[in-house]
Amino acid sequence: MNVAPNHLSAPAGETQVALQVEGLRVDVVGSKINIVAEVNFSLRPGEIMGLVGESGSGKTTAALALLGYAKIGTAITAGSVRIRGVDLLPLPWQEIRRQRGRLISYVPQDPGASLNPAMRIGAQMLEALNKDGKDPEATGRMAQALADVALPATLEFLRRFPHQLSGGQQQRVGLAMAFIGRPAVVVLDEPTTGLDVTTQAHVLATVRDLCARYGTAAVYVSHDLAVVNDLADSVAVMYLGRIVESGPTHLTLRSPEHPYTRLLISAIPDPLVRRKLRGIAGHAPSVASRDGGCVFASRCPDVLDSCRRSEPPLLRLHSDGHKVACLRRQTTDDTVPFRVPDIEAAAERAEKPVLLGVSGLDAGYGTVRILKGLDLEIRQGLCTAIVGESGSGKTTLAKCLGGLHTDAKGSLQLHGETLPFGTRRRSTEQRRAVQYIFQNPYSSLNPRRTVHELIAQSIAAFTEKGRAPRQSVADLLSMVALNPRLHDRYPQQLSGGERQRVAIARAIAADPEILICDEITSALDVSVQASIVQLLKTLHRQSGTTIVFITHNLAVVRAIADRVAVVKSGVLVEEGPSDAVLDAPQDAYTQNLLQSTPRLWWS
Repeated sequence: MNVAPNHLSAPAGETQVALQVEGLRVDVVGSKINIVAEVNFSLRPGEIMGLVGESGSGKTTAALALLGYAKIGTAITAGSVRIRGVDLLPLPWQEIRRQRGRLISYVPQDPGASLNPAMRIGAQMLEALNKDGKDPEATGRMAQALADVALPATLEFLRRFPHQLSGGQQQRVGLAMAFIGRPAVVVLDEPTTGLDVTTQAHVLATVRDLCARYGTAAVYVSHDLAVVNDLADSVAVMYLGRIVESGPTHLTLRSPEHPYTRLLISAIPDPLVRRKLRGIAGHAPSVASRDGGCVFASRCPDVLDSCRRSEPPLLRLHSDGHKVACLRRQTTDDTVPFRVPDIEAAAERAEKPVLLGVSGLDAGYGTVRILKGLDLEIRQGLCTAIVGESGSGKTTLAKCLGGLHTDAKGSLQLHGETLPFGTRRRSTEQRRAVQYIFQNPYSSLNPRRTVHELIAQSIAAFTEKGRAPRQSVADLLSMVALNPRLHDRYPQQLSGGERQRVAIARAIAADPEILICDEITSALDVSVQASIVQLLKTLHRQSGTTIVFITHNLAVVRAIADRVAVVKSGVLVEEGPSDAVLDAPQDAYTQNLLQSTPRLWWS
């Protein structure tokens, strides 16, 4: 899993270049502001390139432009995209539509949203092939495409609707639809972001196998360099609409030259050992405020005066195709070798009393039971991680603890006293003691309330009566490393990381004893994830709040948790100190989770 594949041999008769991109540029309509510019790369048949960067770096805009598509308000204004020698961009839009699925296809991030909920799976696959069910060749091609992604081609399966499939099955159907027309190029836009690590590993293996089997070049868009390290032959790193570093995976990730690439790699947690994580300081400016210098200058720890005056070109450093857009790296041979993040010693934890006891917990939805007699002890002042695959029951467990799920039996004991399952049955003190932070910061905050109002609500409900003083909100914003000037902003005016920090501030405003974090980093960039993990560790250390951290990512568990409980099919299969469990997992399920977790070369 940890060595980039080498599958670049093209099938007989194939051209040596499947995709050639030159000078690609996408502008805001009616202005000279470019969202991406000077995007240049080429791919051979069967080659997979990882296109990586933080949210807002322009990677999805560039990837969609490869299909001749630009979002509303933007336009492709320059460049060429040649696929099997055909320049896609000058073609009439009707011809571009005909070529999608033939020359180039697309796998979106959310398969649940991209599949038509009113159409059966079989009908959608035939539509992707532009055939009807009476064509025997189409039927055979559909059966082969499903077999390629390890799904059954039975009549029962083909008659299912998307909602009758799991997330992993939906993503595999999306892959089958993308490859069914045998395109020369496929663009995959973060197709594993919402999947657990074992499902992700299966999807990545399927992508690798299909690209090798059919000689299809792939552009894999992601913010996770650990995933790209497992999958891609080459990497292009984007920041603010520019490729700042590119080259073979083994060189770009082992010997990164651009400061941005180095910081991205340093933000990735290691599942095998606890390392010091650090996010990237500051925020990316808007594309409208580029000043003509290096796009990364405002956040770069190695910035020179000359970096602010002129934008460095992407130049080859070595004969093997490693390129970097950095004046400091291009003007000296004495480059500083990349340093693997330091190992962080685990804090000494004395034996702690049980704060929250779970006994014989049985929970579900009607006749479907998710948790089956689960017993667990949450110890005071520690961070306990609950891990498992999607459907294992970890979020149902978290909701039971938080009072958000009432179809449950068994007992919860807080300080030795019964804690009811529903929040309406809990006292004000019990509601204050247990606070919940939701997974998606984009939907968990009321879009019609300002940051001040969101946090003030919590203060007024549990601590201070009446309207919360502005200074109290400012103090909480400072605690989560947010500028107090964000008081009057609305959630839509914040980045994903800022929204999640507001959600954390709202939760800690109640001065809780237990903070339940339900996959709060799963939708965030790795650099933002690192800063949120560091923030939680700081708050945990300063206040002694007990944390229940729900996740499927064992690398994050290594970085933050004191104890870990592994849940499979509603049953606790392994529990103990996190380093002990991750260093020597005893259950085969835990071993498989650890094996499936993406990691970088130093692991």
